[in-house]
Amino acid sequence: MATDDIARFRRLCGQFRWLAVFMVCSVAAVLVLMFVIAPAVALSRGVFPSHVSPVDLVEKAIWTTPTLFYLYAVWSIGSALGEVSKGRLIQPTLARALRHVGVALGLGGLLSVFGITNISRLIGGSQGSFAYFDVAGMTLGMIGGALFLLGRVVDHAGRVQAELDEMI
Repeated sequence: MATDDIARFRRLCGQFRWLAVFMVCSVAAVLVLMFVIAPAVALSRGVFPSHVSPVDLVEKAIWTTPTLFYLYAVWSIGSALGEVSKGRLIQPTLARALRHVGVALGLGGLLSVFGITNISRLIGGSQGSFAYFDVAGMTLGMIGGALFLLGRVVDHAGRVQAELDEMI
């Protein structure tokens, strides 16, 4: 790869890192606004709707929890690309990023499919089945598991490559 191509690749990685930071911060800010600031302002003014119970707010927050895992996955990708843009080796950075993203997507998908409805039922919220068949959540969970396994494979390949390099 030519020096110009490497510099352009690193610059693009750095730009993508800032895009990931912007996305995580903006979505997190909207979540904080929805679940912390708006209810606090409504309570302080005494205009909180009487038909909205605290259980409803907690249930809505529970339905949002997979988003936190997905945001962590995006943050991990941005962090890895930031490291690559600074000149770190791609292989160990990629292996770590794949594992982190895989775990985050897997847990978010599992929580989306199996956790949300059951936790909502435990707190007295909505009634429903034991599994919410969210195809997107199932897909993200499976992709997360595959990425985690690929991260382990990339990590193992790096160790084997280092061992082979020592032999030469």
